[in-house]
Amino acid sequence: MSKILIRGAKVLGGEPQDVLIDGEVIEAVGTGLPDDGAEVVEAQGKVLLPGLVDLHTHLREPGREDSETVLTGTRAAASGGYTAVFAMANTFPVADTAGVVEQVYRLGQEHGYCDVQPIGAVTVGLEGRKLAELGAMHESAAGVTVFSDDGKCVDDAVIMRRALEYVKAFGGVVAQHAQEPRLTEGAQMNEGVVSAELGLGGWPAVAEESIIARDVLLAEHVGSRVHICHLSTAGSVEIVRWAKSRGIDVTAEVTPHHLLLTDELVRTYNPVYKVNPPLRTERDVLALREALADGTIDIVATDHAPHPHEDKDCEWAAAAMGMVGLETALSVVQETMVETGLLDWAGVADRMSFTPARIGQAKGHGRPVSAGEPANLTLVDTAYRGSVDPAGFASRSRNTPYEGRELPGRVTHTWLRGKATLVDGKLT
Repeated sequence: MSKILIRGAKVLGGEPQDVLIDGEVIEAVGTGLPDDGAEVVEAQGKVLLPGLVDLHTHLREPGREDSETVLTGTRAAASGGYTAVFAMANTFPVADTAGVVEQVYRLGQEHGYCDVQPIGAVTVGLEGRKLAELGAMHESAAGVTVFSDDGKCVDDAVIMRRALEYVKAFGGVVAQHAQEPRLTEGAQMNEGVVSAELGLGGWPAVAEESIIARDVLLAEHVGSRVHICHLSTAGSVEIVRWAKSRGIDVTAEVTPHHLLLTDELVRTYNPVYKVNPPLRTERDVLALREALADGTIDIVATDHAPHPHEDKDCEWAAAAMGMVGLETALSVVQETMVETGLLDWAGVADRMSFTPARIGQAKGHGRPVSAGEPANLTLVDTAYRGSVDPAGFASRSRNTPYEGRELPGRVTHTWLRGKATLVDGKLT
């Protein structure tokens, strides 16, 4: 593999530096580095980040290849600046055995646009009644460390306690989809003023908050780790903040769409805005931004949820829940967090690379941009502004809430262990 010299990039938004890649690793970082025959990437004015890591991606394969495949999903990830993604278990068949997680892991290795780490199901078939093969999935070639029934809540407290106890033995983590099912029966959107005016079934904030409160207490009791998926309410923020103040080992994520969009958009009845958990109020959005800035919320995770056209282009009540997000996540974070002054680019690197890699134990990812480290890198043109055009997405699905919306920033290059997967905004 030839050498690559990234010239004049603002590493983590700091002073311009040169970064020399030799093979799979960073050879040197400094100013005025000679090219010595290396391929030169002129990066003046652009920001260089460690490759992004997404702890919450739905790749749909096996079973729903009409929505996404490991190939198309990892191409979308590379387009968005990601070098590693964690693939959720709600596939068909469910990733609740060593055999299925190994299949997903090997598909990721074969396609090579980013690393794919499978997430194992907590319960058999995501049914919430019996623990899945947690130990076998951990000991498999996939080396699973994160377990989740995402899409469904582990609502049985005894099952959740047993899962927390089990993964503690090997340092794993349970990622909870916090949704009390009895409180959300028939729910269509956030419960509040807008739902009342539209006559749509309300999804109360307490359905999320009650599960988070229970699970942080269970984690404290067991002495284990719990991670909260797609936290979406101001009340949830306060519960996590309280839990951390007690020393409970809890981490939490927020999605880009919950940092930007509100339930007011549901007035259009456009199913592209239908998502789980639902879009909340402006008050919730502002609380989530502040919590991400102060570290109460640890990371940004996309919850990339692709669906085929026919599952979203229908009446609201029948539409599937979810949005694609890998290719727009960094732009949304730039708009909501960087351009508002809540985070600098070093903070973005922490929330979108360093910390998700640490939580998920993604080896070789979320590492400093320094000599001797793996060359997993993302180059961003932060001065760019443009309208989102889903026709150009690498994802197989197009269910984005941002179509036609102007967003800042564009990933121009992505390198996975020194190999360019994206060059000048085009996949290799």
